[in-house]
Amino acid sequence: MSDNKPNRKKSALGRGLGALLEDSPAKHKSEEILPEVVKTGIFEIPLDQIQVNPFQPRVHFDKDALSELSESIKVQGIIQPITVRKLDTNEYQLISGERRFQASKLAGLAQIPAYVRTANDQQMLEMALIENIQRENLNALEIAHSYQRLLAECDLKQEQLGDRVGKNRTTVNNYLRLLKLPPTIQAAIRDQQISMGHARALINIEDVDKQLAIFKKAVEEELSVRKVEALVKALNEGKPEKKSAPELDPVKKYEISKIQQRLASHFGTKVSLKSNDKNKGEIKIPFTSTSDLNRILEILEII
Repeated sequence: MSDNKPNRKKSALGRGLGALLEDSPAKHKSEEILPEVVKTGIFEIPLDQIQVNPFQPRVHFDKDALSELSESIKVQGIIQPITVRKLDTNEYQLISGERRFQASKLAGLAQIPAYVRTANDQQMLEMALIENIQRENLNALEIAHSYQRLLAECDLKQEQLGDRVGKNRTTVNNYLRLLKLPPTIQAAIRDQQISMGHARALINIEDVDKQLAIFKKAVEEELSVRKVEALVKALNEGKPEKKSAPELDPVKKYEISKIQQRLASHFGTKVSLKSNDKNKGEIKIPFTSTSDLNRILEILEII
């Protein structure tokens, strides 16, 4: 008995630390309770295992542009992987790259290269917003809504939001002010009927009816940003809008031009003749000296 005990002890020690750990009950227990480790890196993931990003700030995608990207993917494949987070076994959620994801589905791909990373909801929202602003050229209204979500859902202040997206507080505030505009004007920004510059000018009108009136005029007459700014300034200062003179019809324009040429030939100098649609106007005959004036007066038989 005594001879066997040392041998068993020596035999166990001789197997080494690794062998002892293999038999350890604690090790087997830890293997059973350890959660699955989320591996990060680039993997080929089936498209049907990927959910769209609920925090995606872009709502509208250009169908023609999406179709062009799909055709490119058919020929070239996916050049840049999308980014996803793992939710569960065989279940992922987009962080960024929805255009590539949608275009890949159109192209008939079964799987797509994706960079897998861990992210919570706040990080998802922030990454989706920044990705789209930097790469997808969101329209001004989409940016405004995204900024608002960051402030509300991530409990950020405007200065912090500016740091996140690389914009100063004034720029962030200008976007957020767009959300105070009437729905009709917001829709026009979304549909690119008017620009951010037009919208910023319209924001400065407090009366909604007047705001909508100038907006309608800007769209119908395709006014420039500068013209809209001038209209808003005149309105806020209480100045009446200057109406431009109506254009003469082509026939009358030609007649005026011919008379002007005959007058210039008669007086031997350049003559300016202007007339409006009510047949009112003026004639200007310039002179360069006293003798030139006397010459014109002689022709008029005034002296």
